[in-house]
Amino acid sequence: MMDNFVAKIIEFGAKAASVIEVKDITFRPEFREACKRNACGKYNTNWGCPPACGSIEDMMAQAQSYPYALVYQTVSQLEDSFDYEGMQAGKAFYNQVTEQVLKAYAEDFPEKETLFLNAGACKLCSRCAKLDEQPCRFPDKRTISMEAYGVDVSNLAKVAGMNYINGQNTVTYFGAILFR
Repeated sequence: MMDNFVAKIIEFGAKAASVIEVKDITFRPEFREACKRNACGKYNTNWGCPPACGSIEDMMAQAQSYPYALVYQTVSQLEDSFDYEGMQAGKAFYNQVTEQVLKAYAEDFPEKETLFLNAGACKLCSRCAKLDEQPCRFPDKRTISMEAYGVDVSNLAKVAGMNYINGQNTVTYFGAILFR
C-alpha cells in the first residue's frame, strides 16, 4: 500500500519519495543552534519554531517514538544561485505538493497516527498569533521544521536514497510524515 502512495507523491510533482525507518535518521541537537542564531528570521516569532515549539530533547524523543518516515523532496530550477524569487517559487511549489500529500495521506490512512516534519517555519497564518502574544489559532494544523526537531536533513536525504544537492541552480525542499 505504501508503494502505491509513494507513486502518488511522485504524481503530485515530488522528485522522489521513499519510506525509511526513523531509527536510521540522524538527530543532532546542535542544529537547534541555527534556530537560536535566528538564521531564518523566525526564532521566537512563530508557534512552529523554537523556542515556542518545545525543547529539542522533547521534540527528538517525540519524533524518535515513530517507527517509520515517508520522506519526499521537491526540486526546482533557479536562474542562478542568487535567484531569491526562484527560491520562493520553489518553496511555493513544495507547499503545493505538501498540501496534496497531506490531504491524500489523511484520506488513504486516516487511522495512522502521524507527525509531519516540514521544510521551514509554519506559514499556515499570514501573521502568526505568536507575534501578538496570542495562542496558536490552529495548534492541530501547525507545522514544525525538520531542523527544529534536530533532523540532519543531509543525512536524511542519503538514508532515503535521495540527493541533498540536485545540481547547480536548483533548490531542494524535503518533507516527512512520521507514522506508526
